[in-house]
Amino acid sequence: MTKFASTKGGIAIGLKGKRGHVVTKRTPRSKPSRTKGKLTKRTKLIREVVREVAGFAPYEKRMLELLRNELDKRALRFGKKRLGSHQRAKKKREEMSNVIRAQRQVKK
Repeated sequence: MTKFASTKGGIAIGLKGKRGHVVTKRTPRSKPSRTKGKLTKRTKLIREVVREVAGFAPYEKRMLELLRNELDKRALRFGKKRLGSHQRAKKKREEMSNVIRAQRQVKK
């Protein structure tokens, strides 16, 4: 049986069978660990500069070639083998597709 205190509002919290202590939900400050992996302006700029200076890795060049020849599935399989996971390969294939798209926009 749940007992509710006479105070207004709140949620009945506690162990099963002993619920009834009404509390108000707190909103704790966000932890710095929540921002891990977030792309910042600085990181984006650095990656762009490195890409411009260093160019593409050999496996990325091969993926680009496969995508230019409309072999998307083969590019995904190749990326999966090189990168180790399906999700990473999908992300890389999308990135390489965007590179090709950007190159085509520049040509026009």
